Amino acid sequence: MIDPQEPLCRALIAELTTPTDPRVTRFVEGMVGAHRPLGVLFYGSGLREFDPSGILDFYIVLETLSDWPASPLERMANRFLPPNVRYVEQAIDGVTLRAKVAFIGIAQFEALTSPRALDTTIWARFCQPVRLAWVRDSAAADRLLGAVRQSVLTAAGWAAFLGTGSAIPIAWWRALFSATYAAELRVEKPGRGKALMAGQEERFAALLPLAWEAAGLKFTREGEALRPILTSCQSARARKRWEKIARRGRWLNVARLLKGAFTFEGGASYLAWKIERHNGLKLNLSPFEAKHPLLCLPWLLWRARSVLRPPAV
Repeated sequence: MIDPQEPLCRALIAELTTPTDPRVTRFVEGMVGAHRPLGVLFYGSGLREFDPSGILDFYIVLETLSDWPASPLERMANRFLPPNVRYVEQAIDGVTLRAKVAFIGIAQFEALTSPRALDTTIWARFCQPVRLAWVRDSAAADRLLGAVRQSVLTAAGWAAFLGTGSAIPIAWWRALFSATYAAELRVEKPGRGKALMAGQEERFAALLPLAWEAAGLKFTREGEALRPILTSCQSARARKRWEKIARRGRWLNVARLLKGAFTFEGGASYLAWKIERHNGLKLNLSPFEAKHPLLCLPWLLWRARSVLRPPAV
């Protein structure tokens, strides 16, 4: 049971309920329509700085995957490797807004926020600023709050293990995001982690000690710097666990990119571009591969194997 008076919960409730641009609200309402998901979470660069010409990012969280129209094949793919992603356009006030919309079941979402998860996809995103753009009812709001809270706890816990020594809170977060980008095979420009937190430094700085306290992780303060108190055994276990996450992440991210091809119009070409942009690997798709990305998934994974190998040490 979540205590809404817990300092971490209070901070997250305030963040989740902060109003978004009215155009985003209308976009979400039009997208949901008569459907009844548990809720819609808005996050990413479009939240940090709303740009009508950019791409908005949403997660639609479902009580069960059958609560949203999808083919049996799509549902099977989502059960195997969540989330499914679709591209959505909608005209708001005469301007076309575009979004990438991910669909996931609440049980999947909760499992992927856990510190036991071998996939960083969910918790690494939802430890970042997020808004509850639409919610079914108060019970759904509580459950989504719990999942976002767990994302922050998991991220803050990994930050303690992936950083070193005594450092200001932002430095711990930078160490975390550098590691998650590497685990997800996301080759980003230097300083990407810093840019990710630009304008939100106070938010991240405030959440780290709140999360450590909520998780029962002891730490000391040295001025503005924080030092988590960890045993050598804890650190060794965490390093071993992270190595496993990083190895698995290479396969998961490329497989997820390729799997997502069928959810976009022209999706196979979009995903080939995405892989080239992030990893430098150019996949020249044949007409058959472009038309049947799922059928060709094993072959495409084989062709992408060069980016799946761990970097040389």
